[in-house]
Amino acid sequence: MQVTPAATLRPAAAHALRLSTETLDDATSLTRATGRQRRHSSILKVSCWAAAHHQHNSNPQHFKATGIRIAKTLHAFYQFCRPHTIFGTIIGITSVSLLPVKSLDDFTLIAIWGFLEALVAALCMNVYVVGLNQIFDIEIDKVNKPTLPLASGEFSVPTAVVLVVAFLVMSISIGIRSKSAPLMCALLVSFLLGSAYSIDVPLLRWKRHAFLAAFCIIFVRAVVVQLAFFAHMQQHVLKRPLAPTRSVVFATFFMCCFAAVIALFKDIPDVDGDRDFGIQSMTVRLGQQRVHRLCINILMTAYAAAILVGASSTNLYEKIVIVSGHVLLASTLWQRAQQFDIENKDCITQFYMFIWKLFYAEYFLIPFV
Repeated sequence: MQVTPAATLRPAAAHALRLSTETLDDATSLTRATGRQRRHSSILKVSCWAAAHHQHNSNPQHFKATGIRIAKTLHAFYQFCRPHTIFGTIIGITSVSLLPVKSLDDFTLIAIWGFLEALVAALCMNVYVVGLNQIFDIEIDKVNKPTLPLASGEFSVPTAVVLVVAFLVMSISIGIRSKSAPLMCALLVSFLLGSAYSIDVPLLRWKRHAFLAAFCIIFVRAVVVQLAFFAHMQQHVLKRPLAPTRSVVFATFFMCCFAAVIALFKDIPDVDGDRDFGIQSMTVRLGQQRVHRLCINILMTAYAAAILVGASSTNLYEKIVIVSGHVLLASTLWQRAQQFDIENKDCITQFYMFIWKLFYAEYFLIPFV
């Protein structure tokens, strides 16, 4: 057996040692790389989970914030439309449109469509008129009605301008499409008087003058609504000869009294701002207490006249409804008037809205006249 010399073994051992060291280094590097990869993977997983968790939590909050913004915008628009006037328009036009109806056979699809055309056109014009008034009354409303959207800053002036122009265009477009002369007449008169009432240019801004301001409100609410929409339904929709009925004549005269009261009483809670900005309303001239008493006397006189009209009816059922209905409304008015506090602005505002409720109630009685 041959013995390998030591000199021969040293290079081989050295080579083996190098191989072992390189293998160990490779293994160590691989282990470190694997560790880094695991750490990066863990960090990536945590980051993904955090992002998903944040998105999951932020979505409901985002939707909630969006919902709140939409609700605030809708509420501002609701206030911008002056809802008590909207309700008055809906109830008034519906009541007057029923006056030409003689039987259930008149409730055809054509008649219903004609009524809806008139109602929607009138509502659009209503928004135009009240919106235009707010555009020109921003500074006054900051004193008198600070919660309105323009006065409070919820709506900008450009937004309000876009709204009033859009509703004006819609109203006139519906009127033209209907080809109804009475409806177009009502819309144009409302547009002209509503513009003259509010627009602040020479010869206009009629709300500065008590008589002209009252004329605008009385003519639209009492004359135009009763006569024009009655004519629209009777002549244009039902195709009957235009002949005023007892009900529409009564409604016109009675609503002249009511519109006059609304025109006078609406300025009682606004006396401070009107006085500061040179609006010569009847309240500024005569004082709140005297205008309040005048309004109550006008309404009580109108109710007394309505009771006499009901008592003269030959139909027992109509007589009972008209007389008892107006007695109830008159007694309610008298009772509320005794509790009226001229020094309490909230009480004044509530009483003004109560007058609008009496206005609504009257339209439920008019078809029985």
